[in-house]
Amino acid sequence: MGPANGPFVLGIDTGSQSVRAGIFALDGTLLGVAAHSCETFYPRVTWAEQDAAEWWKGLRITVPAALAQAGLRGGDVAALSVDGTSCTVVCCDRDGTVLRPAIMWMDQRAFSEARRVSLTQDPVLQYVSGHESPEWMIPKALWLKANEPEIYEASDLIVEGTDWLTFRLTGEWTASLCNATAKWNYARPAGGYPVGLLETLSASELLDKWPREVLPLGAPAGELCAAAAAELGLQAGTPVARGGIDAYSATLGSGVVVPGRMAMVMGSSTCHMALSDQAIFGSHVWGPYPDALMDGTWILEGGQTATGSIIAWLADNFACRETAEACRRGEDAYAYLDAQAAEIAPGAEGLVVLDYWQGNRTPLRDPLARGAIWGLSLRHSLPHVWRAVLEGTAMGSRHIIEDLAEAGFAVKGLYACGGGARSELWLQIHADITGIPLYLPTLTYEASVLGTAMCAAVGGGHFPDLKSAAGAMVSIARQIDPNPANHGVYRDLYSHYIATYPALRDLMHEVAREE
Repeated sequence: MGPANGPFVLGIDTGSQSVRAGIFALDGTLLGVAAHSCETFYPRVTWAEQDAAEWWKGLRITVPAALAQAGLRGGDVAALSVDGTSCTVVCCDRDGTVLRPAIMWMDQRAFSEARRVSLTQDPVLQYVSGHESPEWMIPKALWLKANEPEIYEASDLIVEGTDWLTFRLTGEWTASLCNATAKWNYARPAGGYPVGLLETLSASELLDKWPREVLPLGAPAGELCAAAAAELGLQAGTPVARGGIDAYSATLGSGVVVPGRMAMVMGSSTCHMALSDQAIFGSHVWGPYPDALMDGTWILEGGQTATGSIIAWLADNFACRETAEACRRGEDAYAYLDAQAAEIAPGAEGLVVLDYWQGNRTPLRDPLARGAIWGLSLRHSLPHVWRAVLEGTAMGSRHIIEDLAEAGFAVKGLYACGGGARSELWLQIHADITGIPLYLPTLTYEASVLGTAMCAAVGGGHFPDLKSAAGAMVSIARQIDPNPANHGVYRDLYSHYIATYPALRDLMHEVAREE
């Protein structure tokens, strides 16, 4: 980081684990970045919630800190934007007062409501491959209506976390075309909001709880209001651009603005964002989403509900001694565990991990699926299990890529980013298992913040569109090629991975329904 010529733009990323703010020059140089952790609460199995006030606290901490690190003042910021997890649902008054904890994107409580939506067979469902996810807006709203009717009725607005944050910044209620298309059953080719679907579900009143103005990524959403400017140390009147889903921001920040590429956003979950210049129907991933990233393109979105979070779960619960010892030596605990696992041969001596700790998002779309580890013997140690978890999560990525291939989309390159890309071992395992080269952008770990800053740059009038912004602000640092020998080993392991779910599905469902 160092000095650069202005103008400067601010990107704010509200992810599952933290709020991050980054200051960028228009050539993509990162000048200052800061983070603030956010706690997730799990009231019941498969439920997940956060306190929306913690996000705003995160902005108040990280924005001034990023400015200070960059050596800039608030008035030096020419434009800003904010992204967030999706679909993370906020119930609030019109003035922004929050009425209950936010229901996180990973929350699976609305699985029966999602099935009810899918059973309507409404034509708009063709844009989500025919099946609704319990993670999305309409199922969660239906759950609120049935289980917390007082909250539902009292809510002037039921929106996404990014909508609420954009309101806090501007005083204006808008929705993101990115979020609405990917998570609200909004489809431009079908006329926008799913009026007919809501009528079928006897939930037409939900339309009155959604913002009427739906804006694409990078569109001007308003100006920074005086109250927000005072809290964040910025200048009132600064342009605020419409942001969207954090994974879509990371897609932009990885340079996936050319059809045929796929962003692999590696965080608590892994999102697989494939960009196409035509609508591809028939896959079991989500989409095709029209115009959700850029006008005239389609997104096919695969996703694993838990990947990095499984690794964290393993470290926090079963590697406490090893991580403590590594920390005492001044080593990174995850790097230490990776180094041990790297000594284990591919395949972890017969271990198979099914990565469904929070259900399966795609391509199975089964919220009642559960994780599994099998093949254990007394020979196996923590490094074996650590490697097997890395391999199992990468198998989930291959499953998504192969499903897309069967529908007619060939992935020409994987563009990896996110916190998970810190693990060289995990990256190489992904390349070996999928057989596809991985490309890493220069700002691998800050791709979401960069993508959101790109939205700010477009909304502030510094680039005509997001593709132009990517051309100026994104660069690729290196490539990781598959190891042919390891790819051959993983062929057999993948067949075992695929066979595990049907063998255990009925037992998984029985246990899940008893939770």
